[in-house]
Amino acid sequence: MSYNIQKVAVLGSGVMGSGIAAHLANIGIPTLLLDIAPRELTKDEEAKGLTLDSKAVKNRFANSAMQKLLKQKPAPLSAKKNLALITPGNFEDDLEKLKDVDWIIEVIVEKLDIKKGLFEKIDAVRKPGTIVSSNTSGVSINAMAEGRSEDFQEHFLGTHFFNPPRYLKLLEVIPANTTKPEVVNFMQSFGEDVLGKGVVIAKDTPNFIANRIGTYGLIVTMNEMVARNYSVGEVDSVTGPIIGRPKSATFRTLDVVGLDIFAHVAKNVYDQTTGAEQAVFEESPILKKMVSNGWLGAKSGQGFFKKEGKEILQLNLSTFEYEPNKKLVAPSLEMAKQAKGPGGKLKVLIYAKDRVGELLWNSFAPTLLYSAQLMGEIADDVVAIDNAMKWGFGWAQGPFEMWDAIGVEKSVAKMKEEGREIPEFVSGLLDKGFSTFYTEIDGDLAYYNGTEYVKVPVNEKAIDLRRYKKKHGVIKSNSGASLIDLGDGIALLEFHSKSNAIGLDIVQMINFSVDEVEKNFKGLVIGNQGKNFCVGANLAMILMEAQDDNIFELDFVIKSFQQAMRRIKYSTKPVVAAPFQMALGGGAEVCLPAAHIQASAETYMGLVEVGVGLIPGGGGNLGLYEKFIKGLPQGVEVDYQHIANKVFETIAMAKVSTSGEEARENNFLNFADGISVNPDHLIYDAKQAALALAEAGYTPPVKRKVKVVGAPGYATLLLGAQGMFDSGYITEHDLKIAKKLAYVIAGGKVPYGTEVSEEYLLNLEKQAFLELVADQKSQMRMQHMLVKGKPLRN
Repeated sequence: MSYNIQKVAVLGSGVMGSGIAAHLANIGIPTLLLDIAPRELTKDEEAKGLTLDSKAVKNRFANSAMQKLLKQKPAPLSAKKNLALITPGNFEDDLEKLKDVDWIIEVIVEKLDIKKGLFEKIDAVRKPGTIVSSNTSGVSINAMAEGRSEDFQEHFLGTHFFNPPRYLKLLEVIPANTTKPEVVNFMQSFGEDVLGKGVVIAKDTPNFIANRIGTYGLIVTMNEMVARNYSVGEVDSVTGPIIGRPKSATFRTLDVVGLDIFAHVAKNVYDQTTGAEQAVFEESPILKKMVSNGWLGAKSGQGFFKKEGKEILQLNLSTFEYEPNKKLVAPSLEMAKQAKGPGGKLKVLIYAKDRVGELLWNSFAPTLLYSAQLMGEIADDVVAIDNAMKWGFGWAQGPFEMWDAIGVEKSVAKMKEEGREIPEFVSGLLDKGFSTFYTEIDGDLAYYNGTEYVKVPVNEKAIDLRRYKKKHGVIKSNSGASLIDLGDGIALLEFHSKSNAIGLDIVQMINFSVDEVEKNFKGLVIGNQGKNFCVGANLAMILMEAQDDNIFELDFVIKSFQQAMRRIKYSTKPVVAAPFQMALGGGAEVCLPAAHIQASAETYMGLVEVGVGLIPGGGGNLGLYEKFIKGLPQGVEVDYQHIANKVFETIAMAKVSTSGEEARENNFLNFADGISVNPDHLIYDAKQAALALAEAGYTPPVKRKVKVVGAPGYATLLLGAQGMFDSGYITEHDLKIAKKLAYVIAGGKVPYGTEVSEEYLLNLEKQAFLELVADQKSQMRMQHMLVKGKPLRN
């Protein structure tokens, strides 16, 4: 049987249920959101004369959850309009509607008997073949399936999303003993290709993979802190980014999760394990006291940390009073800064003979051993365990990757010296003469499966550029970018300068790439797999030249950048830009002239130059103006003033989209541009888009003159800016920037409706940019951004 999910029902509208419904709506799937019907009226409902039978009352929980989706931060919806794809309902009136859906997800209270009661009702109405899953984080999947019909049991499994579902990559798929293999296979590919998740297949064991190991690691770290008298702040200062963990490190993570929820998750393992493992999960007296005090973390305003004014205070675990935050200071921390990557830094720190080394070794060694002990019990391979920790907990490396980084032989020797028991899975690896859990076979990643090394299975849509380059080489490379042959006649231009900032090295590679592609390829993709697509031009270089009065040099740089953007626009072969995360300033300017934009669902795009006292200088003003015009239907009377106003507002207010969908609403993307839900598939999707354009007989746009609003339009644009200045909302320098920007967008002081050339507009842009860059106040703004990382209002 083949499966096709076109409509979904989410049962339970709490934070998690509504978040899953929002994620489904974001990818365009109509979703039914059901919850229980209330047992009593609110005062507001009574005042309106409503009864318990009124639809508005019965759907109260689902309706209220939907309204919260519009206000929550970070936003669960990638665009507010997506809310229209969610239909509220309740279990009393709407369970019949489940016969029309293809997937039913249960997200109600974590109690087996209540879940089973709901599944009994679902079983009575669902059509055969409908997939049913539970988003439980710890209730047994097999126990939930007991007593259900054969078809229900064959189509039932766990699908454990991580919170918030829009942003966290991990989806644990947990089959029951009765689940058909084809249902598991379908959910894995659907999870990756449609939901955009990183899917791991977990086993039906307490807390599955990520929460089992993550909880253990957090408890062991807490125990170590108490045993050796570290402070909360000291632990967090060395268990965050320096070792490849999120900024929230250990105790800030617990505060965000909620100490009551963490205690519940730990108890779940405690109740289902025995012996030494169970002892680790025993309720901590510290947690017990904090929960009984109501100090649950972020949601109650205090936990391990408390914010007072601008100061973050840490909890002193001896006195239970809050005190100034304290960081660990040790020589190893300075040495670690010189090491490369999280693995290199961890290796320096974990073996250090100081308080940092002691803390990390004594919390990491047991966690690594625990992960190896659970091999085969919670998952079938090290890849699933590593991916679960990376995608669910934000670790840069999973436990087995970390083990490789610190040296398996060296660490095991130390563990043995300390009398720690080494799991058979690890001693077996070393007995075979192997020294790592991962290796390479024919340039592909391979892992140790308990007997030998086998290749890691990879979804063909997930292209890993680092590995791809290692295997296939590059056509040409310089300090800022590389050109790679992606196969099938498509080349890829990859930025790899610091922060992917655009300098002359990248401009040079753009020109070379377009030349090379026009001669030897069908199309070009501009994309990379850095932290962000591109955060703009090389601001430090621009400031340095400006401070040295090298305006001639800057004139050359701006002209070169503008010309490179024209090369992208008028290339005889299609150029597809693949932005993701931050695509700001010059990053947006690279995308605007492309034949097609294939953006990631999480793309934060905007022309933000006013924040550093400048205006876009690489053709961004013209690019956005043209994108607006291109988005209009043919034959419609165009209100150019309206377009100029929108472009001016977008750039002057440095509007940045909060998603790929919002980038479309802001006109950085048009209706034909694409959005990839799975960031790992972005390069593949962009390549397919380039191939499709080439195969459709792509021809570059014809150079046309651009109609501008001229002098009367310029006056209109200035009215708003002057009003804001007169009201004290913007500074005198803001007004100066706004005037320059308005002049460029209006096309100078020509009559309304004048058609001007691109070159003319680009020249206006360049002149305005150079005048601003020479201004002392703009230079102060640039300096402030480089030093402080935030805009200066002067």
